[in-house]
Amino acid sequence: MTLLTNVLADCREFTMAEIEHFVDPTDKVHPKFSNVADLEIMLYSSKAQTSGQSAQLTKLGDAVEQGVINNSVLGYFIGRIYLYLTKVGLSKDKVRFRQHMDNEMAHYACDCWDAESKTSYGWIEIVGCADRSCYDLSCHSRATKVPLIVNVTQFEPNKGAIGKAYKKDAKSILEYLAICDECYITDQEKRLNETGEFTIQTHGQTYKITKDLVSVKRFQKTLHVEEIVPNVIEPSFGIGRIMYCIFEHSFHAREEDEQRTYFSFPALVAPYKCSVLPLSQNPEFVPFVKELSEAMTKFGVSHKVDDSSGSIGRRYARTDEIGVAFGITVDFDTVNKTPHTATLRDRDSMTQIRAEVTELPGLVRDLANGSVTWAEVESKYPVFGGQETVKKE
Repeated sequence: MTLLTNVLADCREFTMAEIEHFVDPTDKVHPKFSNVADLEIMLYSSKAQTSGQSAQLTKLGDAVEQGVINNSVLGYFIGRIYLYLTKVGLSKDKVRFRQHMDNEMAHYACDCWDAESKTSYGWIEIVGCADRSCYDLSCHSRATKVPLIVNVTQFEPNKGAIGKAYKKDAKSILEYLAICDECYITDQEKRLNETGEFTIQTHGQTYKITKDLVSVKRFQKTLHVEEIVPNVIEPSFGIGRIMYCIFEHSFHAREEDEQRTYFSFPALVAPYKCSVLPLSQNPEFVPFVKELSEAMTKFGVSHKVDDSSGSIGRRYARTDEIGVAFGITVDFDTVNKTPHTATLRDRDSMTQIRAEVTELPGLVRDLANGSVTWAEVESKYPVFGGQETVKKE
């Protein structure tokens, strides 16, 4: 008899999402790496695995600088993968990146890391991130007989002449000429041949460029053509495994009652952002429920109206079980008092605040897209302690 394990993670069919990022092999530096360089991530290097050490919390910038991660382009994508996983609901303390050891590294790869998540099955791979070198495109070129090259076309400026003509402005002119694309260069080359000059605009100034300041020639003469077979950085996401980990990491039981379970999905990925719960089936509640529902629809906030006859506690529990992030309760104070207010409940903390009915849809929208936090909401609005009226006055 075979014991089945890990059946939810190991499947015959996978839904995958991949990125193919092409990079110059001589310049593997990502311009936005500084945005993630200070992230502290649990890294399990091949050296640590071989020596029997555990994973270490390491800044990405330090890992790239020390050569643990091969280059900053690969490091950038590791950082972005980590931010994505934690944003959609994985626990930071249950995510690590494990480096492939020499005996499992693909022969063509420069470096490869797997994002792994700790589950009840142990650590499982959910995203792979590999620097595949130029293997993919080299194979493609050999098979199709079509060389895959990048033609890098540049102006060739006469730096001395530009410096003499424009002095302190020469630097900005040279920088502008250096970033021009091939189409633009071809157009300006035509003007240069026809009229002997063309103009450029940079930093709010217009400059005349003549034949003695810049030239464009084709092929081996003065035009720079650099043949590059790009390297490929390939993050590969296992969608099913990521979703499974979100479910497992988000599943909790209330401390005071283990029978009351809930999913703590981030509002960003929760199927419903908010529920609308009238405390009573009294017809006086209907206009407020309708107003709230229509406003949230207008704001693009997915929500569910539960006007069933169950107790409010039972309905809270139902919405918690499917991970609804917030709940608006229309009670007798909503009907009886002006300005009309209702309560807003946070699923995870179960705390509530009271705010005007007209404010609540926008507040839920801002909470759902992450522009405000529940802590900020609690500091701004009064905490709800209980309704003051119990019937229509």
